[in-house]
Amino acid sequence: MRQPKLSLIIPYERRLDNLRLALQGLARQTMSPADFEVVVGTTKYDDDYVATCREVVDRINLVTVMSDERFEIPRARNLAMRQATGDVIVNIDADTLLPPHGLQHLYERHYAFGQNACVVGQVVGYGNNYDGDVSHVVPEPFEIWQKRLEDLHGIVERPRDPRFQVEHVIPWSFAWTGLVALPAGLVRKHDLYFDESFIGWGVDDIEWGYRIAATGTPILLRPDAYAIHLPHVRDSAANFVTEAITYRQFLRKWPGPDVELAAAFSDYEANGLYLDYLAAVRAVLRDGADLLGTVRVVTDGTASLFLGVPLDREHHILDAEVRDVTRSAASVEILPLAGLAVPYEDGSAANCRVLPTIDRLPAKYVAKVRATARRLVGADAEGAR
Repeated sequence: MRQPKLSLIIPYERRLDNLRLALQGLARQTMSPADFEVVVGTTKYDDDYVATCREVVDRINLVTVMSDERFEIPRARNLAMRQATGDVIVNIDADTLLPPHGLQHLYERHYAFGQNACVVGQVVGYGNNYDGDVSHVVPEPFEIWQKRLEDLHGIVERPRDPRFQVEHVIPWSFAWTGLVALPAGLVRKHDLYFDESFIGWGVDDIEWGYRIAATGTPILLRPDAYAIHLPHVRDSAANFVTEAITYRQFLRKWPGPDVELAAAFSDYEANGLYLDYLAAVRAVLRDGADLLGTVRVVTDGTASLFLGVPLDREHHILDAEVRDVTRSAASVEILPLAGLAVPYEDGSAANCRVLPTIDRLPAKYVAKVRATARRLVGADAEGAR
């Protein structure tokens, strides 16, 4: 058997109706079955899953990688990616339905000449949590979804995915794993597997995108690659709880204004705000200052934070009062974060001071920093000023 051109990576748990449709779509691809494989990462044996696989196993090269560990999407993706044999890794979800030409067009248009790029495709109906909760979904036959794929006329010229309707500024911000591809050699060379310490919904994919962008690999939005997002049950409130935790984890790992904006406003909004935010910060900086930072000092076991501290390019503190406080501190941490979002836990500081530079920023940024200060000192907010 020849080496496949593409390896489709799918994490799976408890979305059998979605997965059945996704696999039926893959079984109807115009690309030869010898040219692609489907590798599913999961964590438990399931008779219904096996029965679903049997429905398509004679039409696609389907591999299941199984572990007895607790299911988490990053772990499931990595299990599958490490077994992939294709030239190109294509990460999709169990709720991603591709059109019949999807894989052939993706390969021929973007990878047939050995291109070194991360290609992000449209996922129609990919509203994440912003469309609200979904408590019940009535399964529909594949033929109905096939007709919906056929009805996506003009989607290349008039994209329906909101990510494709705005300027793409922050490269990693739109690297959602509904449909994203990159060369397998790039994955192995740079160890571009998912960070398995991210637990719960969200952020693991854009953190992965952050590391892809850091290799210098272009992340390209290509409207000619597209799919439909299949509906499923969703608890938005629960997802937002874990997302807040994982965003702080992302921010701790890669502190900077781009990640800070995403943690404060969402990855999608951060993309649109980034240039405005940089201009706003430049407007409030004085001579010698290069950015605004967060300074955390611990004295006698008590933590105090300062938000909006002017820093130079080497992250030296330029505010004299804050600099004096650090001289007698047991420990000092300086982060290149203005205070829109910080990786510290709720109520972890006795005091939190917002410097006057913050109040010269536009109101939407001031509000975020003030909210951060209140969160850091706890519910009573007496230590925030």
